[in-house]
Amino acid sequence: MELFGAFLFGILFGSFLNVVILRLPKDESVVFGASHCPTCKHPLKPWHNIPLFSWLFLRGKCAFCQTKISVQYPAIELLSGLIFLLLAAKMGVSISSLLVAFSFLTLLALSMIDFKYKMVPDSLNLLALLFAVFGAWSLGGIATNFQNALLFAGGFTLLRFALSYTLTASAHREAKKRAASWSKNYHIYPFVEAMGEGDIMVAATMGALLGVKLTLVAVFLSALLALPVMLLVMQGSKEEQRVPFVPFLALATLIVYLYDSPILRYIEASY
Repeated sequence: MELFGAFLFGILFGSFLNVVILRLPKDESVVFGASHCPTCKHPLKPWHNIPLFSWLFLRGKCAFCQTKISVQYPAIELLSGLIFLLLAAKMGVSISSLLVAFSFLTLLALSMIDFKYKMVPDSLNLLALLFAVFGAWSLGGIATNFQNALLFAGGFTLLRFALSYTLTASAHREAKKRAASWSKNYHIYPFVEAMGEGDIMVAATMGALLGVKLTLVAVFLSALLALPVMLLVMQGSKEEQRVPFVPFLALATLIVYLYDSPILRYIEASY
């Protein structure tokens, strides 16, 4: 019964998460303003906002203008419910599991916004980190989580600096080869940014949730998950080649968090 309650609680928050994903990139309030159809702007009735069921009963269409409702809405609600269900099954129903679930739900929102808009809002990033740090729900655990968050934020910052410097230096050398003698003093060299600041904050959240060893595993797993996608888009335009990395970091973090015990046993057995 507790697990069923956790699932219901999750889909309710998933409904609110859809509001966040829709409004935050547009700089709109996620609290004020009644829910409405994005196309016809007609305010929705209470029975149009029942998680999962409303989309099914309306057959995926607006009740007023009959515009198709994106499958994203029930998908986010279902994923949110599953996250709460899986974490409750692993950790039990507690304040700690609730905070950890909120952190993963915030990562889910970040993943969708990064996927759709190629942006990672700082407000959500900080919120995910805050939930992750306080998920330990003890002074010692909070201190450890904060320490791990700082460790990976600093590590990713150094990695970003090193990679950006290396790629920019390479771009400079290539640009100098193509520069004419009369224009070499006026050439503007490109700056190549290897990693976004949003990824650094997500890495801090990963450190707080997983600890050092498991975060390293999750970073490696996220690269494996992203590799096939990157190979598929290599032939596209420069804009199409920009693969959002936050979804892969978030997915890898959830997988490693759920299977932390067998992963740690494997790591210890390998020493």
